[in-house]
Amino acid sequence: MTVQQPVEFDEAEKLDHPSRSDGFVRGLSEAIGGPLGEHAVGYDRPWSRWRGRFWTASRIVLALTCLTLALHWVQKSPCRDGAWQNNVQYTRFCYTDVLALYYAEGLNEGKVPYRDHAVEYPVVTGYFMGALGLPVHDLGTARPEINQATWFYNLNAVVLGVLAVATVAVILSLRRRRPWDAAMFALSPALLLTATVNWDLLAIGFAAFGLYAWARQRPVLAGTLLGIGCAAKLWPLFLLGAIFVLAVRTNRWRAPLTTVGAFVGTWLAVNLPVMILYYESWNRFRELNSTRAIDWGTLWYIGRYLDGKWNTGVPGDQGPFQWLSNNIPTLNTLSYVLFGLACVAIAALAVLAPRRPRLAALAFLIVAAFLIFSKVWSQQFVLWLLPLAVLARPRWGAFLAWQVAEVCYFVAFYGELLGATTQKPVFPEGVFVLASTLRWVTVAVLCGLVVRDILRPERDVVRHTYDDDPDGGVFSGAPDAGWLRRRRGSPGAEEPPAVPAVGTPAPLTG
Repeated sequence: MTVQQPVEFDEAEKLDHPSRSDGFVRGLSEAIGGPLGEHAVGYDRPWSRWRGRFWTASRIVLALTCLTLALHWVQKSPCRDGAWQNNVQYTRFCYTDVLALYYAEGLNEGKVPYRDHAVEYPVVTGYFMGALGLPVHDLGTARPEINQATWFYNLNAVVLGVLAVATVAVILSLRRRRPWDAAMFALSPALLLTATVNWDLLAIGFAAFGLYAWARQRPVLAGTLLGIGCAAKLWPLFLLGAIFVLAVRTNRWRAPLTTVGAFVGTWLAVNLPVMILYYESWNRFRELNSTRAIDWGTLWYIGRYLDGKWNTGVPGDQGPFQWLSNNIPTLNTLSYVLFGLACVAIAALAVLAPRRPRLAALAFLIVAAFLIFSKVWSQQFVLWLLPLAVLARPRWGAFLAWQVAEVCYFVAFYGELLGATTQKPVFPEGVFVLASTLRWVTVAVLCGLVVRDILRPERDVVRHTYDDDPDGGVFSGAPDAGWLRRRRGSPGAEEPPAVPAVGTPAPLTG
C-alpha cells in the first residue's frame, strides 16, 4: 500500500478557515458549536484523513456554483418560451435580454449581426449572439415544431453557466489557501438573479482568465484574454489601469507593456473586420452610449428625483440633475471627469500607500468608481464587481450587506418596470429611489473598506494567508521603485510591515 506523504505543517497551517478569520462567519458559527478547533479534521487539510475523499473544499464550492446556476435557470423558466403575455417577464422576475434581443436583433429571422442588423453591443458579444442564434434559426426553419426561443435561451444558459463555473475555478486557483472565499461568488444572490439577464458573464470569464494569466506571469496571454473581454464589454479595459499604477510603483514595465501591446493587438484583430466592412453597425455601440439618457438607479437618477422633491415651483426653475438630464453631452463629460478624478485618486493611493496594494483591490476600486459615476448601471452590472470583490476583500459581513441591497434593488426595479408598462405604479417612486440609494451606498462602503485595508495592510485578510499579492504576477515580491524609496528616505527594498501570524484571527469587523 502506498502511503501519502504529508505536506509540510507550516505550509498547511496557512490554509484559511473562515470561522476563525472572518468575524461575521465566526459569529454565525456559534449557532453550531463555534469556530473550527485547532486540532479539528477539515476538508481542506492535506494531511488529514479527508485526503482520499471526493468532497474537497474546492469541489464543494464548484458544486454550489452549479446549484446556484440551476436555481437561476428555474427562476427564469417562466420566460424561456419567449411568449411573454400579461407582463409575465416582470411579475415573475424573469426578464432577460437574451430572449428579448433574439427577436430585436433579427436573429429569429436569420439576420447576421452587424452585416444585416446594427448591434448595440461590442463585437465579441455580437459574434457570440450570432454563433448561437443563427444555428438555432436554421434548426427552427428545418424543424418548425421546435421553440427557437427556448433553444436559444438554453444554449446561452449552458455556455454562460460554464463561464461562471470557470470563473469560480479561477478564483479557487488564485486562492488555493483560501478556497472558501470562492463560496462568496458561488452563493451570491446577484449570480442567482442576474446570471443570464445579459451576456456579461462572457466578458467576466475572459477577464478572470486574463487575471489568472497575469498572476502566472504570462503577459501576452493576459493581454490577449483581456482584449477579448474588452471586445465583449468595455470594463476589462480598466484592469490595465491597476496594472499600470503598480508598474509605476515598482518600476517594472516590461511585462505590463507586453500585456498592453497584446491587449491592443487582440482588440484590433477582433474589431477591425466589422469596423472596416460595417462601420455604421460597429459604431452603433458608441453612438448609443453617447446619446443614452440617464438610466434608472444611477447617481444621476437619484439626484433628478431629489431635484423634483426640492423644486420651488417657479416656472423655469430646475435643479442641477434635471438640467444635466436635458443636456446629455454635458452629463457625459461630467461623468467622465468624475471617473477620471477617481482614477487619479486611486493611482495616488496605490503609489503612496505604506505597502504596495494588491492588484485585485485596485481593480475593484476602478470598476466600482466607473459604476458609481456612470449614467448607466443596469441590474446585471453587479456581476462585474462580484469576482473582484471576492478577490479584493473576502469578508462576508459587508459583502452580504451589499448583496441584500442588490436583491432589494432587483425587486424594486421589476416593480418599476411593471409600473411603467401598465401605467399603474407598483411602488411609490421613493421606494425605488431608496433601493437605488442603498445599492449605491453599499458599493461606496465596500470601496471605503478596501481603501482602509490598503492604508492599513495588517487588516487585509488575504495578507494573513499569503506573504504577498497572489495575483500580482511580476509585481509579487517586487521592491518599490528607487525614486519612491528615496522620497521616503529608505535606500533599501520595500520591507513589508508585520502582519499577524498565519492562523491568528483577523480583526472582527466588516
